[in-house]
Amino acid sequence: MNRLDSAVQELLGRIAPCKYRSSATALNPSGFRHIMAGPWLETDLLHQGAEAVVYSGSWMGRDAVLKQRQERKWRHPDLDERLTKSRLSAEVRLLRRLHLLGIPVPELLAVDAHSGWLVTNRLPGRPLFEHLRSGGHSDMLEELGRTIRSIHAAGVCHGDLTTHNILWDNDLGLSIIDLGLAQITDDLEPMGLDLQVLNECLKASHPSIENAIDRVVQGYSSQGGEDVVGRFNEIRARVRYHG
Repeated sequence: MNRLDSAVQELLGRIAPCKYRSSATALNPSGFRHIMAGPWLETDLLHQGAEAVVYSGSWMGRDAVLKQRQERKWRHPDLDERLTKSRLSAEVRLLRRLHLLGIPVPELLAVDAHSGWLVTNRLPGRPLFEHLRSGGHSDMLEELGRTIRSIHAAGVCHGDLTTHNILWDNDLGLSIIDLGLAQITDDLEPMGLDLQVLNECLKASHPSIENAIDRVVQGYSSQGGEDVVGRFNEIRARVRYHG
């Protein structure tokens, strides 16, 4: 085999695990919509949850992530399609708003709200959960607070702010992912709940980090948001009382 043949075989070996998607939508045996979007090359299943399935791959040559919302078989198909379209459209608006403001969230590359999928670029780094659990430093907690404040100042609350949905890269810093439960709001309660969800996550998953939430709040408060911090303290007091 000559050098050219060897190079071709190596290239085919890289392509073989990928799946090329044509422009269509179908149902796979497990009951959720299976994405088939022209320039998408799929490599790995990243996550399969109750709301969506997430794949890694490439979109027109860029490292990307594809999120496919799952069908709810117990709902009427027309209602399920309307709800899927509404929720995906909301997520698209949130991503565009935050990305245009320079907040570190995924960049939207493509979307089909009717079929229930969207594609974003794949951000560098690994989940903050893994970084902290493997003994990595926690110097970024103040920066995390400032980033959360920038999201809230844009009129957005995340809705599921755990260390699984935060990425850390040693060179590029923090990124926030998975805004499927996010909403546009100026209400203090969901913003305070963002901080409380993170507080509970830090206590349960990273108990060895001293004063973790206080460091996040310190960074948050440096950018304003005293009313949100006040509401967070009220929520935390309610949780302690009922606990």
